[in-house]
Amino acid sequence: MTEQLIELEVADGIATLWLNRPEKRNAMSDDMRTQFIAALEHVTYDKAIRALVLTGRGKGFCAGGDVAGMERRMQAPAGEVGFNGWSRQQRVHHTQSLLHTMPKPTIAAVNGAASGLGADTALACDFIIASDAASFTWSYIHRGIVPDGGGMYFLPRRVGLSKAKELIFSGRKVELEEALRLGITDRQSDAETLVADAQRWAAEMSKGSATALALGKTILNQSFELSAHQVFAQGSQAQGICYTSTEHRESVMAFLAKSSVKNGTTR
Repeated sequence: MTEQLIELEVADGIATLWLNRPEKRNAMSDDMRTQFIAALEHVTYDKAIRALVLTGRGKGFCAGGDVAGMERRMQAPAGEVGFNGWSRQQRVHHTQSLLHTMPKPTIAAVNGAASGLGADTALACDFIIASDAASFTWSYIHRGIVPDGGGMYFLPRRVGLSKAKELIFSGRKVELEEALRLGITDRQSDAETLVADAQRWAAEMSKGSATALALGKTILNQSFELSAHQVFAQGSQAQGICYTSTEHRESVMAFLAKSSVKNGTTR
């Protein structure tokens, strides 16, 4: 029987995904990543799911990459190390891209330490809510490597380039108070209510048109790299699609009906 390293629960249109390797502080192994990819793809394509909350079982959110896996990679024949590493990176990037580009609101509920890849994974979500026990560490430098889970892309967009360099070059721990001040995390919650608070926030963020949310998120994710002209152009195309959506039509018709009643023009 395959060990369940990822748990997925869905209630009232909100998916809650649990990293379930608590004895290893949810460090991401190859098997865990395979299950993570499958769960993210399921959430992405299930139209009944409106938003995702990502959190960890036990005391940690995610301790990063699995060190045992790093050891196995170093034991490979010298002529295979480079290609093996490249192949692994493709899966890492695919996983992070699935999370970052998911056409639905995503919230990381950080319940403990988010280190290395774990910190990057939290940043790949649209929003972060953290408990009193949360901390963040871009600890790659301590293993002689660079952030490979999107940290070099996401972190400067939250804290600025200079501060991102300082956190990545030092690999130091960022406690919750500083994380809030820097904008690494958006909200704070108690450990007992963290997941419930994240789920309520997810419900709030996903009440609107799924079409408008998906298209708007896609453009916003690129807005730092695009010119104003390109953003306007993509926005025009997205708006054309929104005009044809069921959500737009129903919203306009409901507004008109309400206005007619208010103005006494209904029959």
